[in-house]
Parts: sequence; C-alpha cells; structure tokens
Amino acid sequence: MNELQQTYARAVEALNRGAWREAFDLASQLLPKTPGHAGVHFVAGVSALQLQAMPQALGHLREATRLNPQRADYATQLARALTSARLTRQAVDAADAAYALLPNDPLTLDTLGVIYTQANQHGRAAELFRKAVELVPERASYQFNLASSLTFEGDIEGAERAYEACLVLDPGYWKAHLALAQLRKRHAADNHLARLESLLERAEADPKGRMYLNLALAKELEDMGDFPKAFEHLSAGKAAGRAGRNYSFERDGALFDAVQAASHGMQGATGGFPSDEPIFVIGMPRSGTTLVDRILSCHPDVHSAGELQNFGVLLKRATGSRTPGLLDADTMVRTGGLDFAKLGQAYVASTRPDTGKTAHFVDKLPHNFLYAGLIARALPNARIICVRRNPLDTCLGNFRQLFAQTSPYYDYSFDLLDTGRYFIRFERLMAHWRQALPGRIVEIGYEQLVEDQEGVTRRLLEACGLPWDEACLRFEENSAPVATASAVQVRSPIFRSSLQRWKRYEPQLRELRALLEGAGIEV
Repeated sequence: MNELQQTYARAVEALNRGAWREAFDLASQLLPKTPGHAGVHFVAGVSALQLQAMPQALGHLREATRLNPQRADYATQLARALTSARLTRQAVDAADAAYALLPNDPLTLDTLGVIYTQANQHGRAAELFRKAVELVPERASYQFNLASSLTFEGDIEGAERAYEACLVLDPGYWKAHLALAQLRKRHAADNHLARLESLLERAEADPKGRMYLNLALAKELEDMGDFPKAFEHLSAGKAAGRAGRNYSFERDGALFDAVQAASHGMQGATGGFPSDEPIFVIGMPRSGTTLVDRILSCHPDVHSAGELQNFGVLLKRATGSRTPGLLDADTMVRTGGLDFAKLGQAYVASTRPDTGKTAHFVDKLPHNFLYAGLIARALPNARIICVRRNPLDTCLGNFRQLFAQTSPYYDYSFDLLDTGRYFIRFERLMAHWRQALPGRIVEIGYEQLVEDQEGVTRRLLEACGLPWDEACLRFEENSAPVATASAVQVRSPIFRSSLQRWKRYEPQLRELRALLEGAGIEV
C-alpha cells in the first residue's frame, strides 16, 4: 500500500469513528493529489457536513456523486446535506436518485427514510424504515424511526409494536417512552406507570431522560385523572428540558419588536406573485391549526403540504442576512428593498413537486404568524387563516407539549410563565396585523369550530374561495399522513372534552392567569 492509499485508509477510519476534523484534514491533504477520487470527496463531504461547513459539504458530496453516480450512499449523504441546507426540493431529487439504485444497506435506508420524512413524504419513509428494520431488527433507532413513521401514517398498533421493540432493545431510549405514552389514552388496566417510575432513578443524572420520563408520566397520569400529580411531573420534565438551553424571553421579545418595526407602511403595498395556490394556516401551536389543515385538505381541490420552513428560508436568502437565526432583527431590517414578486414565485416553486397537483395547498407552519405581513406582500392572493383558542388552553397546551428539540421557535415552552409572555406578544402582533392588513387574515375560533363544526367549516371554505364539500365534515377519515403534535388526535372526530382543559389545572395556573389578565387578555 503506497502513501496515498495509507492516508486514504486513515481518513476512512477517522470518518468511521466520528473524528470529523481529522477525517476532513486527511481528505483535504489528498484532494490536490487525487482530485478525481470519488471516495476522497465523499470523506471530505461527510466530515464537512458533521462540522457544519455547508458549502464544502455540498461541493464535495456533489462531486462524489458526479464521479461515482452508482453509489447510493453517496447520493444519500448528498440528500442529507441538502436537507440540512434546507434545499428540500434538491434533497428529494438526490434521495430519489439514491432510492432508484435499490440500496440494501440499512444505514442508507434509514437515512433516506429520515430525509423523506423531513420532506413530508411519509409513505416512502415508512417503506424504507421497514426495510432497515428487516435487515437489522436489533437496532433500537431503526425501530424508533419506523414507529414514528407509522404514527404519522395512522397505524397506531404497528407504531406501538415498534416502540415496544425499541424499548426491549434499549430501555434507555428515552424519547420512545414519551412517544408510546402519547399514542393512545391510558387507563388503570393499561398503562406504563410502573415502568416509567422505576426508570426515573436510573435517569437521575440525565436531564434528557428525566425530561422524557416525567413528560410520559404526566401524560398517563392525566389520562387517569390524577391532575395534581400529572402537573408535578409535567413541571419536572419541562424544568429538565430547560436546563442548558440558555433561554431568556428577552430574545423572543426582541424578535416580535423587530417584526412589528419592519412592517410599518405595509398597508396598500403593491407587487408580489399573483398565485392563489397557497393557503397559510397560522396561529399559536396547539390552537387547532392541524385540525383546520385536515378539514381543508379533505377538499378535492386542496393538498396538505405540512409545516413548511420554505418561506422563512427563502426570505433569509433573499435578504442576504448572515446571522445564524432564521428570523431575527437583522433579517427583518433587510426586508425593505426586497423583490416581493420574486420571493413569492420562489416560494411556490420551492414547494414542488409535492404541490401543483391540486388548485391549492396548505402550509400550516403555525409560526408563519411572524411572517404574515411579508407573506401578504409576496403572495397577495394567498389566503391566510389564523386559528385562535382560549388563552389558558393555548398556553397549557404549549407547556404540555414537547416540540421539536432542534427548532428555535419553541424555547419559551419550557416555562409556563414564559409561555404566557409569548402568548401576550402573539396577541399584540395579531392586533397589529389587523390594523396593518385589514381584512387580509381570516380568524377562526377553535371553540366555535367545536361547537358549530358545519357553520364554521362553511365560513372557512368560503374564506379560501372553495366550494362546499361534505367531505370536509369528515376530517377524521382523511388518510393523508400527519407529522405534527396532533398526529393521533386528528384521526378522531371533534370532541367537546378538548374545551376548557385548563380547568383541570386551575390551581396550578393561577400565576399564568394573573399574568394574562394583567396584560388585558380575557381568559
């Protein structure tokens, strides 16, 4: 073995043990001497991706797939890098190229499944996760990913089996305990309380373990009506999750200030891309946005595109902002001179190929309420629906939920009073949009939808320019996947038990109630 071969072997070995900097440095030494070696570019690309050096990662992985287009693992890692760069359409193209090569490597299959999940293609994701599990049934993470995908698909029994298989393999796979608790309502003869309580001591030194186990206990105790004890575990779980996040509400407060400051003079603005395809469903998380999305997507003219980050990503690129946050004061300051028609056109194009097969599609990212003014300018014919819910139910729902851990949107939800402060700013921003964009945002009340499903559904369809369709009253029959916190609930009809949940925790919510009422919010 000559010197170059030895260096390459060392680079591969470093990559395999996760020594990313060493692998990248060794590959970088080789590249001037072996510019046409696909494997060297692959090592450099994967290690750069792990080091968060996105331009280098994309460049090397593109070159690796060009030099060796028959390697499914190369195309898969390119798709993974494109997903990390939020280039979803290109990521799906790369994943499709990898999938067409019929890979039989479990890691490649599992990685492709994650990529398709992030692209809202859950049917294909489930198929790949199944193959990975068949090849390596003893890998807990493969069982977990399959279970999550089956949950999105509505196969609750299959998901339950896969989560249990995951926990047999690894009882410390903490997030599987919470996912399992959330699959169905638990009762005295069917629960996991003993197992969860026995594991709490084992997780004493592990904040993530304490977070997941306490939240799972809170969910199952609530199911069985022990609300005081459920709230104790909920608070303990959220406190464990908050540790190390370095969050203060001032950060979110500054963001709301920047959004409002940048939107002055918006009323009467012209321009934008004239497409009427998008329907944006916005609102506080846990306010009923998924329910409204399901109702709309029962209509034959509407497709649910899921919770898309596309508008925010394209806005960030268009402004040229180089700050790390997707949306911040620097980004908002730079929106003044944007070509809004170009932004709107780029947004619609970015949703393909998932959209375009129906007259309309729903983008139901709740936090698009921060972008509502910019959406209105970039897409003047898009519909914007805001779902509203009782303030205490909304805040409690946010505090009860464990949202995506990697998202910057939800840090407020680890503290009950921070959640209340966030809700207050949401209310002020919506009041601002009503003034700045009169009549542009249609507001739907969750409680009114529960009490008068047909009447509110008719108003909703009319607001979206859609003809009446009876199927919209049977949203629980909608077979499309759901990848949100409401994945289980929206497969059941509307129940009034979802109203005024906060009253179960009235003593524990006194401070929150005082905070909201002190801000003039009627609860």
